[in-house]
Amino acid sequence: MSFIATPQSMHFDEPLPLQGGGSIRDYDLAYETYGQLNADRSNAVLVCHALNASHHVAGVYEGQPKSEGWWDNMIGPGKPVDTNRFFVIGVNNLGSCFGSTGPMHAHPDTGRIYGADFPVVTVEDWVDAQARLLDRLGIAQLAAVLGGSLGGMQALSWSLRHPDRMRHAVVVASAPNLNAENIAFNEVARRAIVTDPDFHGGHFYEHGVVPARGLRIARMIGHITYLSDDVMNQKFGRQLREGLDLKYSTQDVEFQIESYLRYQGEKFSSYFDANTYLLITRALDYFDPARTHGGDLTQALSVAKAGFLLVSFTTDWRFAPARSREIVKSLLENNRDVSYAEIDAPHGHDAFLLDDPRYMNVMRSYFDGIAQETTTAAKEAA
Repeated sequence: MSFIATPQSMHFDEPLPLQGGGSIRDYDLAYETYGQLNADRSNAVLVCHALNASHHVAGVYEGQPKSEGWWDNMIGPGKPVDTNRFFVIGVNNLGSCFGSTGPMHAHPDTGRIYGADFPVVTVEDWVDAQARLLDRLGIAQLAAVLGGSLGGMQALSWSLRHPDRMRHAVVVASAPNLNAENIAFNEVARRAIVTDPDFHGGHFYEHGVVPARGLRIARMIGHITYLSDDVMNQKFGRQLREGLDLKYSTQDVEFQIESYLRYQGEKFSSYFDANTYLLITRALDYFDPARTHGGDLTQALSVAKAGFLLVSFTTDWRFAPARSREIVKSLLENNRDVSYAEIDAPHGHDAFLLDDPRYMNVMRSYFDGIAQETTTAAKEAA
């Protein structure tokens, strides 16, 4: 049974310096919290979201029974990240389209909708914005930062930008940077959006339209990369959509997999912002903590102080286990405390959102350890 979640918003007047130069001010961050902050404020867990998710991590909204948070199977009372023991915080990233300030909002100086003029934001910018929100909440140090996929990149970045403000980093189905294939997929998706006639150079809001065709294609491309070949064959194979006879048409939907992808694209285009898609995929492309260290990941991670859990999935070809092992290797070379689990799961990249018992047990065990550590530290402090 899910609990009732309550969305909140926090406004920031002061400028946030951005990695790409310049800054953004007068912005809002949407967030949610679950559980109770303990007396010494040591049990907070920050959850970072992936591309098309948000601050709504767990629970349901009142009167909306089918509004479960995107990681509701992971976070809540009695779940692996147990909100009876942890104070969990989900934050919607700047530039997103689920409540935090983004391209669909007005520039504070001109009053004009940002559109394509919204500044490019990076993983590092999101982390710094999250740190400001935690300052306001009075949380000096996190028990853990947790994230999957792009959220895992944020957890890794947290350990480098604010090493003293966290005790553990949990990085799931992620990577130290995108390889060329991943950047290529992102670029094809972006081109689908920007070449849509309704895109209008990113200022489509002024024209009262949405580049839905481009968004549909972008989502279809992305969705293919989230699933494994095994899952696609198991769910769809070569099943035809209607009956047993081929239509021999280049235009009609023939196969079930085509129908599924079109459905996913249609749904996505109805709620996700096109400029947000461009911003977030570019942030994915830019993330590379080793870049300023001559490509040496071990050197880049030398400032990290947290304990680490990394989890990967055997059929995830978008963020393959080898990429997690790169992080593990570099952390071990720095003599850091590292646990690593490689789960033999058939679901591809989406496995990090699903209920594989081995995966859930790994997460539960690790967070049990964090909870015990937190309780012990509180008793010693008392």
